[in-house]
Amino acid sequence: MIGHLAYAEGSPCPTLVLDSRPLPQSEDLLRDKLAEARRWMIASGAESVLKIALIAPSAHPLFDLDYRFVQALPGAGDGFEFRGSCGHSILSSIMVASRQGWLYRPSPGNRVRVNVLNNGDHVVAEVDEVNRTSSGFTVHFVYPEPKRLGELLLLGVSTTELALANTRVPVSMVSMGNPYVFVSAASLGVATQEELFADDPQLFARLVTLRAAATEALGWPASGAFPKVAAIGQYRPGRLAARAISVPHWHPTLALTGTTCLGVAAAIEDTIPYTLARQAGCPRGAIAVDTAGGATAVSVATSGTSLGDTVSWVSVDRKFVRYLGSLDIAPFRHLALKEATACLPLSASYASISRPSTNS
Repeated sequence: MIGHLAYAEGSPCPTLVLDSRPLPQSEDLLRDKLAEARRWMIASGAESVLKIALIAPSAHPLFDLDYRFVQALPGAGDGFEFRGSCGHSILSSIMVASRQGWLYRPSPGNRVRVNVLNNGDHVVAEVDEVNRTSSGFTVHFVYPEPKRLGELLLLGVSTTELALANTRVPVSMVSMGNPYVFVSAASLGVATQEELFADDPQLFARLVTLRAAATEALGWPASGAFPKVAAIGQYRPGRLAARAISVPHWHPTLALTGTTCLGVAAAIEDTIPYTLARQAGCPRGAIAVDTAGGATAVSVATSGTSLGDTVSWVSVDRKFVRYLGSLDIAPFRHLALKEATACLPLSASYASISRPSTNS
């Protein structure tokens, strides 16, 4: 089987994109197969590739692509998280699928409809621009039937408290695209945007501790990748600032799903992002976000701000993805589906994909 590597700008690492059809569908058998590939990639020097996307042309008339995300966990190569999703990996999958001829040739204005098998999300990626090896998208997370805002609160309340050292810290736990724990940076002693974006090991440790407390409150395994956690600050008029943790380091920006989750959290009254967005003077339904690796923006369509109101869609624009190359995954050679088993040229060395630039 030929694997493909693509990198979405702002992601902590490239995504390995695989054709899901020759692979087992059951989680246990799939885990074993992916462990073979993961160990092979570690031995080949590509241990930094922690995101895996399994894709296939969709048989459903409403979608173009079926997508399943797997988060590889740091370690020996046999740890995986099958819950949740990754917006950056969705874009990487679209780039690979278009190059495979599974989709219409991308051109500005075209839309690709993705069925996220992990959590039932409906994602529509609208092409903004196309180059030889890269494309830009506006990404829409769409609810065919508007969803109540209260259903997006993991514990059913806008804010709760989690233990941190000898105190308790207010947080908002929201799930849109992925589950997130949002905490005010001020609650962690962060007074400026420069402090928030600094490589502060104490701040990192506090966020890790809060994430662990959140997994305990939710009854989720502590070894998994979810929920994610992000500190949110308000330092400039009309804007928020965010610092998030990925697996297992600082996230270079904010995950695409994290941006969508922050956008919808800021639309739910009494959440921490809502309070900070009102403090910043952000217009309803539009949030500008600064991160350590650049700026982004999110738009949200809701009927109101109460828990009984609904959300119809969330959009994030100007997301770019680059195709890096293809590789012959040795443990999967027997799984080829009428494709060349010879190794295709890899346009990026393993050294170059270990730490991709977030400013490219």
